[in-house]
Amino acid sequence: MDREKHTDITDVLNEVGPRLRRLRTQRGVTLTALAEVTGISKSTLSRLESGGRRPSLELLLPIAQAHRVPLDELVGAPEVGDPRVRMPAREVNGLTAVPLTRSAGSLQAFKLVIPATRAPYEPKTHEGYEWLYVLSGRLRLILAGHDLVLPAGEAAEFDTRLPHCFLSADEHPVEVLSIFGPQGERMHVRAKPKTSQVTA
Repeated sequence: MDREKHTDITDVLNEVGPRLRRLRTQRGVTLTALAEVTGISKSTLSRLESGGRRPSLELLLPIAQAHRVPLDELVGAPEVGDPRVRMPAREVNGLTAVPLTRSAGSLQAFKLVIPATRAPYEPKTHEGYEWLYVLSGRLRLILAGHDLVLPAGEAAEFDTRLPHCFLSADEHPVEVLSIFGPQGERMHVRAKPKTSQVTA
């Protein structure tokens, strides 16, 4: 893996010189003119374009400023993809689950919408560990021997091997942020909670 990463970086650096020459010639700028603007010697610029000089930040920044282009354009940095997560919602046991993470990993995040009309059902168990935060409404959390009501702003965490189910505590729907570790991974919360948490 490290060898592949090193190869990728080397390939990117090897492309910088030709890219610099192409940009300069497209704009009709001579090495002499570029040297005057950047303060970099003509010989250094020539060696940089031919690959005889390794590109560095000290050299690339003034060149980028002279051409008025982003530094990313000089080094050919890959485009950053759209970070927004647009996964389709799905119905799960009478509630709506909106995935907030693209792929299944050690931790998965969901927005759960629990309708007020959701009928009680037998609490279920499965492998994993869950942390949840009530965004709006009042959540009825049935967990093992506990029957709890969590208003908006409260959080809970528990081992999902304990029997559990989620319901609305009144006639209004509930929105919950859920982070789930399928193999029992726990989210590390640094802030000290104001209220007690439900733990396994």
